[in-house]
Amino acid sequence: MNQHLKQSLLGMLIGGMAITGYNSTAFAQSEKATQTDPELKIYRAAATKINDLVHTKLDVRFDYAKRYLYGKEWVTLKPHFYSTDSLTLDAKGMDIKEVALVKGTTNSPLKYTYHGMQLRIQLDKTYQPTESYTIYISYTAKPDELKVKGSAAISDAKGLYFINPDGKDPNKPIQIWTQGETESSSVWFPTIDKTNQKTTEEISMTVDKKYVTLSNGKLVSQKNNPDGTRTDTWKMDLPHSPYLFMMAVGDYAIVKDTWRGKEVSYYVEKPYEKYAKNIFGNTPEMLTFYSKILGYDYPWVKYSQITGRDYVSGAMENTTATLHGEFMQKTPRELLDNNNYNESVIAHELFHHWFGDLVTAESWSNLTVNESFADYSEYLWLEYKYGKDAADEHSFDAGQSYMSMVQYSGDKDLVRFHYRDREDMFDQITYQKGGRILHMLRNAVGDSAFFKSLNLYLRTNAFKSTEAHQLRLAFEEVTGRDMNWFFNQWYFGKGFPQFDISYNYNDAAKKVTVIIQQIQREDKVWQIPLAIDIYEGGKATRHNVTVSNRVDSFTFAYNTRPDLVNVDAEKVVLSKTDDHRAFATYVYQYNHAPNYLDRRIAIDEASDAQASNPDAVKLLQAALKDKYHGLRSYTISRLSFDNENVKTATLPILVELAKQDPSSLVRAAALDKLGELKDPKYTPLFEAAIKDSSYSVEAAGLEGLAALDINKAYTIAKQLSNDSKGKLINAITGVYAKKANPEDVDFVAKKFDATSGQDKLNAAFDYLGFLSKINNTDAVIKGVDQVKAMTEQFKNSQVNTYISNWMQEISRKKSQESTAVSGDNRAALQKQADYLKKASEEIKNAIQ
Repeated sequence: MNQHLKQSLLGMLIGGMAITGYNSTAFAQSEKATQTDPELKIYRAAATKINDLVHTKLDVRFDYAKRYLYGKEWVTLKPHFYSTDSLTLDAKGMDIKEVALVKGTTNSPLKYTYHGMQLRIQLDKTYQPTESYTIYISYTAKPDELKVKGSAAISDAKGLYFINPDGKDPNKPIQIWTQGETESSSVWFPTIDKTNQKTTEEISMTVDKKYVTLSNGKLVSQKNNPDGTRTDTWKMDLPHSPYLFMMAVGDYAIVKDTWRGKEVSYYVEKPYEKYAKNIFGNTPEMLTFYSKILGYDYPWVKYSQITGRDYVSGAMENTTATLHGEFMQKTPRELLDNNNYNESVIAHELFHHWFGDLVTAESWSNLTVNESFADYSEYLWLEYKYGKDAADEHSFDAGQSYMSMVQYSGDKDLVRFHYRDREDMFDQITYQKGGRILHMLRNAVGDSAFFKSLNLYLRTNAFKSTEAHQLRLAFEEVTGRDMNWFFNQWYFGKGFPQFDISYNYNDAAKKVTVIIQQIQREDKVWQIPLAIDIYEGGKATRHNVTVSNRVDSFTFAYNTRPDLVNVDAEKVVLSKTDDHRAFATYVYQYNHAPNYLDRRIAIDEASDAQASNPDAVKLLQAALKDKYHGLRSYTISRLSFDNENVKTATLPILVELAKQDPSSLVRAAALDKLGELKDPKYTPLFEAAIKDSSYSVEAAGLEGLAALDINKAYTIAKQLSNDSKGKLINAITGVYAKKANPEDVDFVAKKFDATSGQDKLNAAFDYLGFLSKINNTDAVIKGVDQVKAMTEQFKNSQVNTYISNWMQEISRKKSQESTAVSGDNRAALQKQADYLKKASEEIKNAIQ
C-alpha cells in the first residue's frame, strides 16, 4: 500500500507544512497519553491458526441499486495442527443465507451462529490435520450498511465500494472496486481475514456486458448470459493472503503490454487510454530491474494496474492487480511537473509483489517487512533510473517526514506489539523510517550482501508469513555476522541518534581528532557504523568507524591540514546533527564531496551566511547551476533578495533558468523568485511563461504577472481556467481572490467538488487559502461545509488537525479584519470568523 509522502500525500503534508497552532508540549502530551492508554497495554500477537485456508472459490453478482453483493462461496480448509470440530470465519455485516458441508455433489446443512462480525460453524465431525473439508456459504454482503473506521493511510474500511452506482453524477464513472487491507476483505466474502493465512482462489463475477472486470490471477473464461450479463472467471493458482484479494468492475480501456511472455496491462478510464503508456510504460523495465537485483523473478502469472475513483488508500498491491487512486491518471502535460511521483507509486506497489504478497508480514505488528521494503523500492528505482541524487533527495524528504511526525505525535518502535488499532501501524515509522533503516542496513553490510540476503529471505519464506527476526536471520546467514545489535536498536526500539560533532586539529603532530557526542535526551546510546572521509591535497581517504558511546573520539593523521573532514560521508545515518566547523569546509564540501546531501547541507550553510559572507554568495551562484535540478530548485528557494549583493549576483542566472532550464520545476521556481521583486521589466518573461507546456510554469508566470497587473492577470486567468490542473488552479484562485468578483466564487468550489481521493487533501488547503482572502459569507459557509465534509470522509486525525488549526487561523484573521471596517462588511467578516471557528471546533472534537 502506498501511504504517500511524495511517497505519500499525507507524508508530504506532514513533512512540508508548518503546523499551525503547534506548541512545544505536544510531544510530551503524546508520550504521557501513550503511557496511560489502556489499549496500548494489549499485546497484539499474531493470529492463532486453528484452521488453514486452502482454496477460496467465489461466485458473485452485484445489486447496484441496493449496493449489495450476492455471493456464493466454496471455501476449503484443514486443521492447522490440532484436530478441531469447529470453524470461525470473519464475515462483517452480511446476511448469511445458507451454510453447508460439501460432500461430493451434495450439500449437508451445518449448524452455525452469526452476530454480524464472525460466523461460527459447527462441523459435522472432528477433523484431523491431514483432512481437508469444503464449506458452502450463500450470503449477501452489504458494505454501505456496515459502520467501520479507517486510518491515516486507509480512510475507509468498507471493503467493497460502489462508485456512482445510480449514474446520477455525470462527471463520475460507474465503478466497483475492493480494498482488503487491513481486514476488510471479510466485508465481501467470509474468510479467515488474517495476514498469516494464504489461499489459492477462483472468482466468477457476473456483470453487465458493457463493463470489464479485473481480479487476481488469470482470466480463464468469459461466458455471455441470456439476460445481457457476462460472467468472467479469474483464477489464482498460487496462494496469497485474503487482504490481497481484489475485484474491479467498470467501463475501462485496457492497454496491453508484456514482460517475458507474461501479460502486463493498464486499466484506465477511456479518456486516458492514449496516455496509459506515458503513465505506466516503465512497468516492464521495473519488472526486469527488480527481478535482477533480487535474483528472484517476478513470481506471479500476470501484472495489471487499474485506477479507481474515490479510492481510499493511494494505491494497493493486490496480488497481480494493483489498484491506484485516480490521481495516477495524468496527461503528458501533467507528468511534466510530476517529478517522478507517479513512478515512485508504481515502483512501491510492484515491489510489494515480492515483499508483502510473496512473503507476507505474519501480523500487523511486523508490517514493516511489507511496507519498509516497498518504501525503499522507490529509492532503488530512482537510483537506477534517474541517478543517485534523485534517490537521495527522495530519501531525505522521507526522513524529514518521519521526523516531523515524531515532533507532532511522538515516536514508536518500528516493530510494535502494542498499539491502539492495527490501522495505527500505517504511519511514517513503518514506511519512511523503515525505508531509511533498510538504507542503513544496506550500507552496513554492503550491496552484495544486502541483495543476497534479500534473495535468501525470499527463497526461504516464499508463500509464507514472516516477522522481522526472519529477515535478521537471513542477513546473519549471508554475512556470517550477528545482527542483533542493528535489529535491536532500529527494529525493536524507537528514536534516532542526535550528534554533536567537533574537531581538534594538532598541526604540530599532524593529527585531527573528531569528537562525536550523542546528545539525544533518551538514555539509549546508539551503535552506529559510519564513514569519515579526510580530504587532503584534493584526495579523500575513507576511514570506517563505529560510534558506540555517549562520547567517542577518533584521531587521524595527515600530511597537510585537511580541507574537509566529512563525518557520515555516505550520508546514510538517520540522525540530527550539529556539526561545528568553518564555513570554508562547506565550500570545499559543495565542490568536492559527491552526494546530494553533501551539497544540500553546504547550500543550507551558505544560505544562512549569504547576508555577510561573499564566499556564501559564490557558493549559491554555483548551486544555481548544480547538475541536479532538485538542488537548483532548492537553492532558488533559499535566496534572500533582501540583500542587494545576493540579488545582483544571482539575478542573471535566475533569468536564464526561468527562460531555458530543462526542468519545468526549476523554471517555475525561478519565476516564483523573480515574481517576489514585482519588477515590471520581467513582465515579458511572465507573459511568455503563461504559454509554457508546464502547468507549474504557467502558474508561476500568472502569479508574477498578477503582482504587476492584476487586471491583465485576471483576463488571462479566465482564459486558462478551462484547462487548469495542479498549481495552475492555485494561481487562478489567487488571482480570483484578489479581484473578489462574486462571479468567480464557483470556480474553486467546483474544482474542489471535482477532485476525489487523496488529491482532495491538497484541494482542501487550496480552498481554505482562497476563502481566507474573500469577503463573501455564503461562499465561505459553503466552502467550510465542503471541507468539513471531506474531513468526515477521510477520518485522518493528523490532516484534520491541520485543517482545524488552519480554520482557527483564518477565523482569527477575519475577526481582526472586521475591526478595521464598519457596517455590513464588519458584520459579514465576523459571521465568517464565527462560522470558521465553530467548524474548527467541531472537526477537533470529532478527532478526539
